[in-house]
Amino acid sequence: MKQLLENTKTNKLVSLVICLLVLTTLLSTLALYSPISSTIIRIVQIYPTNPRIHPLKDDYAKCDLFKGQWVEDSKGPLYTNTTCSTIPTSKDCFLHGRNDKEFLYWRWKPHRCQLARFEPMTFFQIMRNKRLAFIGDSVARNQVESLLCLLSQEEAPIDVYKDAKDRSRTWFFPKSNFTLMVLWTRFLVKGVEKEVGVFDLELDQVDEKWSYDVNQGLVDYAIVSSAQWYFKKKYLYEGGKLVGCLYCNETNLTEFKVSFAIGKAFQTTLRYINGCKKCKGMVTLVRTISPSHFENGTWRNGGHCDRSKPYSKVEVENMLATNKNNVEWEVRNIQMDEIERVKKQGSIKGQQKFEAMDITKVMLMRPDGHPGSHWRDKKKKGFNDCVHWCMPGPIDVWNDLLLALLRKPVL
Repeated sequence: MKQLLENTKTNKLVSLVICLLVLTTLLSTLALYSPISSTIIRIVQIYPTNPRIHPLKDDYAKCDLFKGQWVEDSKGPLYTNTTCSTIPTSKDCFLHGRNDKEFLYWRWKPHRCQLARFEPMTFFQIMRNKRLAFIGDSVARNQVESLLCLLSQEEAPIDVYKDAKDRSRTWFFPKSNFTLMVLWTRFLVKGVEKEVGVFDLELDQVDEKWSYDVNQGLVDYAIVSSAQWYFKKKYLYEGGKLVGCLYCNETNLTEFKVSFAIGKAFQTTLRYINGCKKCKGMVTLVRTISPSHFENGTWRNGGHCDRSKPYSKVEVENMLATNKNNVEWEVRNIQMDEIERVKKQGSIKGQQKFEAMDITKVMLMRPDGHPGSHWRDKKKKGFNDCVHWCMPGPIDVWNDLLLALLRKPVL
């Protein structure tokens, strides 16, 4: 009789465990494939929250990750255009006739420390049960595409969502319950196109395309960036009133520097995130401007970028001293100012965490990393792409640096 009772209890326990497993699977499936009303799906969290592991090594604390030089590296990239199936054709430079491969064999070397190569498993462990959003334009998307290639060497993502223009996207990695997103925005702030290529910008209003998802508490980590869309004619508004313009050359309007407009936009964006009531504990990394490398012209008038090796640190310092790339360096400086401002505000209020991802000088040294003419069918006349980055290529270091920042104990 005693044995019968024990067997009955055991059977009931086994049945309960099986029921719980079935229920968990059903809930996860419903959460993943149910219709979505925003660009983000809330995935049912079926994994326990893990404490942060693999903190930065001691020598990382002794150096600035963003000050250093590029050194030759015989190992080359962690993926190729044959081992990563998600490289967009516009970034697959070898597909469009690029023959030199020397640009792949350089590594970023910070002063006084070594930058670790990207480790997919470490990244997944940090991001278990988390949602990471890249908030920005096509250059932000370029970094996401690099990250997808690096992560896919460990686990292939599930495509969850894309908007009608394939700008905002969501991917899901089930093993770690990790969600990766692109929340696409040109300016971070509200912009309305009044004629082809000419926008009215509300510098004190964030773009609802990304702000809705953040305000709902659907983002744990965000990488915020914007810059290249500002280098065209714009009309600037604050408080609903026209205050000036960019590249307008109109006698009755104040013409501002690009750095002024971008500084205002980042101030508005970071203030919004810092004041978000549902964003407690959210970590925001602000990526500084990714420089272009046009020579003998610009995007639309014959500019090109045909170099095959990096600039040295001395060459970049000389360029900045002679005003070349100084506009972009001004943008970088004002972005850094806004990051420092919100870091102080955040620490006082005890709210969100902010950190800089200062890649501008790192990438100023890499004029060899752009698609240039190797981004589309050469039979089609067009312009050279000296803004985006080849994959694989120098942009992959952004994710090395991203992982290093995520491993900081303060984050």
